[in-house]
Amino acid sequence: MKKLFCMISAIFMAVSLTACGSKNNEESDSGFEPHLDTNTSCSITVAGSYDNFEALEAEFDRFNEVYPNVRLSYVKLDDYNNTISMALQGNDPPNIFFSNAGMKGNTKYDQMFALAEDLSDPELSLNLDCIRSGLINHDKDDQVVMIPVFSRTYGMLVNNDLFKKEGLSVPSTWTELLTVCEAFNSKGYTSPMMGYSLKSSGCFMNTVAYPAFAATLASNPEALELANALDPAAGEYMRPALNTVEQLIRNGCIDLNACDEIEDNYTQVILRFFEGDVPMMICTADTVSGTKKRESQSEAFINAPFEYSFSPIPLTDDGGYFIDSPSIEFSVNKNCDNPDMTNEFMRFLITKEELNNMASMKRLMTPTTDLSFDSVYAPFGQIPSDRIISPEMLGITDPLTVQMRVAAFKVGKGELSIDEAAAMYGSYE
Repeated sequence: MKKLFCMISAIFMAVSLTACGSKNNEESDSGFEPHLDTNTSCSITVAGSYDNFEALEAEFDRFNEVYPNVRLSYVKLDDYNNTISMALQGNDPPNIFFSNAGMKGNTKYDQMFALAEDLSDPELSLNLDCIRSGLINHDKDDQVVMIPVFSRTYGMLVNNDLFKKEGLSVPSTWTELLTVCEAFNSKGYTSPMMGYSLKSSGCFMNTVAYPAFAATLASNPEALELANALDPAAGEYMRPALNTVEQLIRNGCIDLNACDEIEDNYTQVILRFFEGDVPMMICTADTVSGTKKRESQSEAFINAPFEYSFSPIPLTDDGGYFIDSPSIEFSVNKNCDNPDMTNEFMRFLITKEELNNMASMKRLMTPTTDLSFDSVYAPFGQIPSDRIISPEMLGITDPLTVQMRVAAFKVGKGELSIDEAAAMYGSYE
């Protein structure tokens, strides 16, 4: 009897532990507790500028595991920037819509933001703490009317296997960068660093220069004020950034003719990098997002795959900068149908797990505090806080960025000297 009792007790305990484990795993997997009736039936629409948004549609499916009767859809609006305000005032307005920091301060979008809900309202219970603080933009009324679902930055794709093969270390300072480029040159690599350089938009010159310029402005409020006002005097503050671009080319780190053979700053940059003979490819995180999909499109990479990562360009002897900017952001139409369920979906989405899921599917940089989940972006998670710059929080405006981009391109191409480029600040279009 004692043996039988012990066996029954053991079985009961095992079943109980299994059941508890299953329950805990389910809660851990979802990480989300519904606040509304899970049998609710309604429709929610997200409007944006992407041609398609598979990563978001995967989140729809995950949300439907909790709310199976909620119909979620994504629609692309043609000429999005010019049509979103009209769509929000139309007969069938979207519940959620794309927004971005560049729209703030532009009167063209005043009506759009007037319809945007304050997502920092405590009653909504959105977990804004899971997002890097430099990406959360508070308006003049201390409201948060848009939340980033992806972020972006500037850096370089690094062929880690190539560095190992040649017995070199990935550089972490400016001096190391120049030294390693010289070492690659001596080993027969004619352009240790490459990048797109056919037009100013997306050119590698800006990817190098902009972080350096932003760092200069971050340390000098007076310079930032002049630069945003497009005052020609601000041109003097571009000099360190322009010197950096010129020195990389002059020192043989970058072969401009080889870079000119790359026809676009997305697919062709990636495929050129996948040839396997480029140690460092200068680009943005938006370009990196296309790498996973194009691994199977590169015959060279299929035949000889290699490990790669995305790192800051080490522009100083203290290292590189993490220019931490939001990419796509979501706003909620406060006059939409089914506002409670709309906010419930946002509460579901704005979590470390779901935002990382979306970033992983699209291989874009997550806006969350966890950059280690994707090894490609992990180097940015190691940047010290004093070298992280959030341009939107700093107050850098779009017209300012145009000045830096065009000036860096013209100096890199040899069309202007640094003196000439600095003197022309405020006149670039």
